[in-house]
Amino acid sequence: MLTIKRLDQQDCKVLIEGARDKATEIGIPMCIAITDESGNLLAFERMDGGKVTSITIAIDKSFTASAAKKATHDYNAVNVPGNLVFGIHTEVGGRLSSVGGGIPVIVDGEVVGGIGLSSGTPAQDMECAQAGIDLFMKHNS
Repeated sequence: MLTIKRLDQQDCKVLIEGARDKATEIGIPMCIAITDESGNLLAFERMDGGKVTSITIAIDKSFTASAAKKATHDYNAVNVPGNLVFGIHTEVGGRLSSVGGGIPVIVDGEVVGGIGLSSGTPAQDMECAQAGIDLFMKHNS
């Protein structure tokens, strides 16, 4: 039998808070998604002004980060013509994202969930996702 670590709703609130605070600081209203270790949605917030198209993108970034256990920007770096992983974004019904902004949440070396953001540039999405993880780690240290 396996014992699985999973984010709870309080963890989700902290992750969203950190991401939202950074998004507010940089002036970009974001869509913020939190998934469990299997990629299932646990929590979502669309900030006032967050793009409608970013709802699905944020969820898919979080799905990729948790279910595939890899940051979306890591997929981006290798998802290029001629590389064996090229085209990975077409898999799993097109849900695997290779656009920066999805980061796994790791506790004790184990992926316990993911955070995905969308509405800014990939660099802005990544910065806000990392801010969510940073606040989560601070609360859990």
